[in-house]
Amino acid sequence: MTTTPGPVRPRAQVTGLAARHLARLQRGYLADRSREVADLARLRRGAGREVGELPDLWGLIDTAPLHQPPAGTRPLTEGELVRAEDALHAALTLWALHQQSRPTGMHQADRPDNGRGLGAAVRRMMTLGEIDEPLRKRLVRAGTAPDLTALAQRLRDIVLLLRRDGIALDYALLAGQLYTWQHPGGPDTVRREWGRSFHTRPDRTSPGDTATTPGDTAPTAVGDTRAPDTE
Repeated sequence: MTTTPGPVRPRAQVTGLAARHLARLQRGYLADRSREVADLARLRRGAGREVGELPDLWGLIDTAPLHQPPAGTRPLTEGELVRAEDALHAALTLWALHQQSRPTGMHQADRPDNGRGLGAAVRRMMTLGEIDEPLRKRLVRAGTAPDLTALAQRLRDIVLLLRRDGIALDYALLAGQLYTWQHPGGPDTVRREWGRSFHTRPDRTSPGDTATTPGDTAPTAVGDTRAPDTE
């Protein structure tokens, strides 16, 4: 029996579009292509800043696909489009800051065996089997941001540390989470996702290596282990 796929949900549209942009930009940057190198330089200036603050970035992130929904999917509302555009801007500018001067891709897609969610990435900066309280508090502080602009600014501080240690992050996943964040109840959902990621993903033993630590506990101030599907 053939199963007909359901409609693409708005968060999935944001995640998919972010993934396409990231693949092109990262591939071009690592190949030292002048267009993508210039685009990254422009994008990173927007990290932690609002979409309209830098006219130089207007039109750099193509959001036209959001206005052309997949077959069987309703068009996004004006409010959803604004949230989607803001989420894409925040995620891609943070990636550009993270990627700067790194010889390997700092966007890496999440995998069941080696997650790249934000909680997992923060955990990888910690010594195996230990909880670094200053780092944990940075994650908690991001989780308690009052709005998307403040959240992007707090994530910027974490991204700089990840760049220092050469730890990658799934920025397409982050784009979807930043979209969810802007909805009623969204911050709670995203905090739970970060808390679960921190809890279930392994510590980093050395750059690029991971190992599971039995009995790890999640940073409860970030969120519990439930994560309902919220638009």
